Amino acid sequence: MELRNLRKSVSRHTESARTASFGFLASGLVFFLAAGCGAPGEPTPPTPPIPVAVTDLAAHQVGDGVQLIFTLPAKSVTGDRLAAPPAVEIVRGTPKPDGSPDAKSFRVVYTIPGSLVENYVTEEHVKFIDPVAPAEIRARPGSSLVYVVRTRASQKRASANSNAVLVRMFPVPQAIAHVEARVTESAIELNWAAPAHTSTGDPLTGFSGYRIYRGELDPSSAGAAASDLSKAKWKSPLTLLATSDENNYRDSLFDFGKTYAYTVRSVVLVEGNALESADSAPAIVTPRDTFPPAAPQNLVAAVLSGATPGSVLVDLSWSINLETDLAGYRVYRSEQQDTRGALITPDLLLAPAYRDTSVEPGHRYWYSATAVDRAGNESDASPAIAVDIAKLSP
Repeated sequence: MELRNLRKSVSRHTESARTASFGFLASGLVFFLAAGCGAPGEPTPPTPPIPVAVTDLAAHQVGDGVQLIFTLPAKSVTGDRLAAPPAVEIVRGTPKPDGSPDAKSFRVVYTIPGSLVENYVTEEHVKFIDPVAPAEIRARPGSSLVYVVRTRASQKRASANSNAVLVRMFPVPQAIAHVEARVTESAIELNWAAPAHTSTGDPLTGFSGYRIYRGELDPSSAGAAASDLSKAKWKSPLTLLATSDENNYRDSLFDFGKTYAYTVRSVVLVEGNALESADSAPAIVTPRDTFPPAAPQNLVAAVLSGATPGSVLVDLSWSINLETDLAGYRVYRSEQQDTRGALITPDLLLAPAYRDTSVEPGHRYWYSATAVDRAGNESDASPAIAVDIAKLSP
């Protein structure tokens, strides 16, 4: 009997130990699972940043399109700086009858990847032109479009919409197909054919003149920019240079050696507002100074006594040249008429005067002078003058 009771007691203790061990393991498993489900103190996946909304969106018609201008957000809604430029979504819609934006009509018409946004940044603003089909404008002249933009730092969530802007669209002149540029010494002369129709082919009305734009290019991009200005590398972007009532213009404010891109836009007045055509085909030119100065004038000479007894020299002078890029003068001497002869001034003369101390008695010399500009262009020779050096008395 006592042995049986002892066996039962051992069995009860063993079962209790098993139960306690299972409870301990179960508790540990619950703790492990809880820890794997984001227990306090453990790392959690980062929340993608959401850029702040654009608040300064502006828009206006440019040719058969709408140019949007805004500042690209640099921070998230939490105030943190964005690690890279966000992608931009261009959203277009139409207004309600009361003129307010119709959110149901909004559609993304273009997305600029974040890696390409910098290509559209000019003067610290994103500038993007959304093309609108000319046929659409022709069918509903004066109709309005509504734009908003939003940005994304990740695919999961975009920023809030920007402020909405409304643009009325009208037919504009057809783009000028070709601008001819000719370099002269004093100006780059531009000429183009006057447009006669709108971009939709209708007769042009309300014509108000032309606007000429000029920018300076990095010469390495001149070839690509000639066919597509979006491929240009700008040293200074296109800016309004002048207006003209005629289909030509002379740009006298240029520098030789720089590479310029010119575009011309026709202007019409619609409801008192000036609307421009699209850009003309660009005229790209790098003016080279191949224009020599004018030949020096009024060359005179005098035979004077030299520094030593019995020696003589020839004192030459002439009128100063008026070119602004003048670098100096050269003097030539010959012992044969109608021949320029040898250069006797190895260095450029900064003043219009020279003394020749290498003359010999009993000789006749013909002198002439030339002018040289900073590009190295040398003028024609001045009219030559003859100088007789008398023989020394015995």
